[in-house]
Amino acid sequence: MHSASKTTTFYRTLRNPTKILNFLRFRKNFSSSSSKVTPEEVEKVGPRPRERVDCVVIGAGVVGLAVARELSVNLKRQVLVIDSAPTFGTGTSSRNSEVIHAGIYYPPNSLKALFCVRGRELMYKYCEKHDIPHKQVGKLIVATGSSEIPKLDILMNRGIENGVKGLRMMEGYEAMKIEPELQCMKALLSPLSGIVDSHSLMLSLVGEAESYGTTFSYNSAVIGGHLEGNQICLHISDSKTLENWDGKSPLEPELILIPNFVVNSAGLSAPSLAKRVNGMDSEVIPASYYARGCYFSLSNAKSPPFRHLIYPIPEDGGLGVHVTLDLSGLVKFGPDVEWIDGIDDVSSFLNKFDYLVREDRVYRFYPEIRKYYPNLKDGSLEPGYTGIRPKLSGPKQGSVDFLIQGEEIHGVPGLVNSFGIESPGLTSSMAIAEHVAVRLSRL
Repeated sequence: MHSASKTTTFYRTLRNPTKILNFLRFRKNFSSSSSKVTPEEVEKVGPRPRERVDCVVIGAGVVGLAVARELSVNLKRQVLVIDSAPTFGTGTSSRNSEVIHAGIYYPPNSLKALFCVRGRELMYKYCEKHDIPHKQVGKLIVATGSSEIPKLDILMNRGIENGVKGLRMMEGYEAMKIEPELQCMKALLSPLSGIVDSHSLMLSLVGEAESYGTTFSYNSAVIGGHLEGNQICLHISDSKTLENWDGKSPLEPELILIPNFVVNSAGLSAPSLAKRVNGMDSEVIPASYYARGCYFSLSNAKSPPFRHLIYPIPEDGGLGVHVTLDLSGLVKFGPDVEWIDGIDDVSSFLNKFDYLVREDRVYRFYPEIRKYYPNLKDGSLEPGYTGIRPKLSGPKQGSVDFLIQGEEIHGVPGLVNSFGIESPGLTSSMAIAEHVAVRLSRL
C-alpha cells in the first residue's frame, strides 16, 4: 500500500520554474532512481526556455490532486502539478464545510448530480481504504415554515431521481425527537451525508500521486499561454515575480511548457487563466462571479447541540447558513452569501482574494440560525474563516452546472477546462478525475 504520509522528496517537489527546468532536464539525462539523486546533481543541469512534458495539472486543490492521482495511478502517465501557492489546497479546498454531500440538490442528469453521487461513493471507499478521518453523520434539511414544505418535497423527489438512497421525510415532531434543540415543521433525512477531514484527504492524494511519479511545483504560476497550430503552450512564472509585477509591463514567462495534455483546475482563477491563452476562442469561456461566505463557530458549548448536519432550505447563491460538525466536535455555522467583485488576473493567479471574516455579519447569522435553533444564545458565535465560491452565475440568476470543457467546445486538443467547481466540488472531486481520465484515454 502506498502511504499517504510519504515524505516529499527533493526532486518531486519543485519550488519555482528553474527547478522545473532542472528536473525535466535531469529526468532526460539521469537515472530515474531517487536513491541516485542529489541536489547538487540536479542543480548542475542548466535551464532551457522550452520543454515538452506529458500531463500538466494546473491547480493543487482537491480536484487537481484527484486528477493528478487518477492520471498517474490508473493511467500511468507522467504528471506535473503546478500551483502558485507554497503548498497544496490553500484556496477553496481548505475553506469550505468539509461535507460529503449525498446528491439531493442538483437537477437530474446534471454534472453536479452525476458527479456528486458517483463522487460520494468513491470518497467513502477511498477514506475507508486509506484511513482518512471521516464520518457518515447524516443530514436533516428542515422546513421551518409552511411555505417551505413544498420546496422540501421537491428536494426529496429530486434526490430520489438522482439515485440517492435512504431519503425519508419526517414530521417536525419526529425530527425534533432525534434532535431536541431543533425546531422545524418538517425535515428531510439524508443518511448518506457526512463529513471528512479535507486536509488529510488532500495529503493522501498528494502522497499517492507522488508515489506513482507525479511531480509538484509550488510557488509557480501558469500566467497564460498560446497556441502553435493546435498545440497549447503554457507560460510559467515564479510566484515571487508576479508579486513584484508593476501591473503595467507585459507579463513575460520564465518557462514555456509544451504538454500533451492539460487540465485547467485552477479554481477561482480558471476562467481568467483560460482567457489569457492567445489563440483560443474567448467566447466559449464563461463569465466569472464570486460569492464570499463567512463561517462562525459555536463557543462555550459543553457538547454539540446537534448530532446531524442541519440545513435550511437553499437560498440564492448557496445552501443557506447551516450547521456543520467537524471531526473534533466543533460546531460551525455558515456560509452566508456576499457577492463580491472580481480582482485583476495576477491577483487571481496568486489567490489574493479578501478572506477577512466580517465580524459584523454575525448579526445576520443569529436570526437565520434561530429559525431552526431557537436556543442559540447571544454572544455565542465567534469568527471562524471565510471561503469564496467560483460561480458561473450571479445574483438572482439561479444555479449553474459544472462546466467541463474539452476539445469539442474550445477546439484545442489535449486541453480540459474545469469551470465553476463550487459545491459539491469536494464530494465530486474523484468523479471529476474519472471523467478527465476518460477524456485523456480517448486521445
